[in-house]
Amino acid sequence: MQKFLKNNLVTIIGIVVGMVAGYFYWQQIGCALGTCAITSSPIHSILFGAAMGGLLFSMFQKEKIDSKI
Repeated sequence: MQKFLKNNLVTIIGIVVGMVAGYFYWQQIGCALGTCAITSSPIHSILFGAAMGGLLFSMFQKEKIDSKI
């Protein structure tokens, strides 16, 4: 478990940052009529933010190359 967390720390941080950003987007901007698919619910906005944050931060994660041939 610790190896998994150590290898994916950047992505996990991105997920948390994305969740917070998604919540604040819903709170500050949101959707007035409730017809928007992502921003009408705080849960949808948080999940979308987590996915986008995880994808964005995973781009900056260094990959370890296995030298066993």
